[in-house]
Amino acid sequence: MTRFYLDVHALQTVPPSNLNRDDTGAPKTAVYGGVPRARVSSQAWKKATRDYFKAESLLDPSELGVRTKKVVEVLADQICVVDPSLAHADALKLAAEVIVATGLKIEAPPKRKSSAKEEGAEDSAAEPAPQSRYLMFLSARQLDGLARLAVEGAADIKAFLKDKDNKGRAKQIADTRHSVDIALFGRMVADSADINVDAAVQVAHAISVHRVENESDYYTAVDDHNKDSEPGAGMIGTVDFNSATLYRYAALGVHQLAANLGEGLREDESRTTPVRRAVEAFVRGFTESLPTGKINTFGHHTLPDAVIVKLRTSRPISFVAAFEEPVRGEQGGHVSEASARLAEYIPDIERAYGDEGSTLTWVLRVGPNTQKLAGIGTESANITELVASVGQAVAERLEKPA
Repeated sequence: MTRFYLDVHALQTVPPSNLNRDDTGAPKTAVYGGVPRARVSSQAWKKATRDYFKAESLLDPSELGVRTKKVVEVLADQICVVDPSLAHADALKLAAEVIVATGLKIEAPPKRKSSAKEEGAEDSAAEPAPQSRYLMFLSARQLDGLARLAVEGAADIKAFLKDKDNKGRAKQIADTRHSVDIALFGRMVADSADINVDAAVQVAHAISVHRVENESDYYTAVDDHNKDSEPGAGMIGTVDFNSATLYRYAALGVHQLAANLGEGLREDESRTTPVRRAVEAFVRGFTESLPTGKINTFGHHTLPDAVIVKLRTSRPISFVAAFEEPVRGEQGGHVSEASARLAEYIPDIERAYGDEGSTLTWVLRVGPNTQKLAGIGTESANITELVASVGQAVAERLEKPA
């Protein structure tokens, strides 16, 4: 298959907020162009995108996966769905054997410190189910397939899995019919590298287009039950925050996504259909999602001021270098100058390194401050139109003979 990529760029302004904090509780930062910038890690925005798939029902639950250390418990629950006559304790034993057969190592979870009151209850409780050593990503289809395999060998699961063919089936099930989120974001299995999945998406750390200094909010909380004779706050504290216009970027290798999804998630559809559905879900999910760090404190619900999507056959290209010299915001804002920077930089870098004949560009923008981006590509009236146009173009390229 011909290699081709989808680049998604966004300018998004967030008010005072703490979307993604470091180990001290302060918003993450980075130095770029010699000045401190606000930063939101790629992990934070990938998690937000995955959550958005579910929250907005962009994909059917059967097309999504679960990432957890409690993989034995999750599989045991599915085993009980496949065969409701099995006791959960027996399902846990079956699940543990099948998970090991896939090549994944499991162990008893670390014991947490408990109070004396809890200890008596814990003594009478069943032993906790073993867990994987790290977060394991399995699709709904894979969990269902492994559950059915466990039920098939339930009479003597150890003997069943000693058969090389049956053990091979366990590994094959874990490495086929990947969910969309696994196909997009990949899977690393340290204990069994042969079932790793190379991510189709690369997400950059979002950084501010301008210099940013973190600030600190001193807050107090009043005790509602205080009497007049008890003045003062019931609690005081501080929370760090900043505000910024962020440049966000992600690169999706459509050819890698198609390879990861294989022949499709459903028996009755072509290979192109699930790829298009995954691309559309990603473009919408990445564009509209938002990390929720301290969101109850700051209510930082914003959407991008501008989105630029490019479908290209050359290598992915980030436009972050347009902001290596920080935007000054001398007119009192940053979006207008940031848009002007992109409007000037994009044609230059495309002329030098791009392939105009094979590159398609779409723009979705809001407000007069983004006016200079109007000529960069085909303008979409709304996100639905943008997503549909991108999905159609991807489908057409997938259907072209190699």
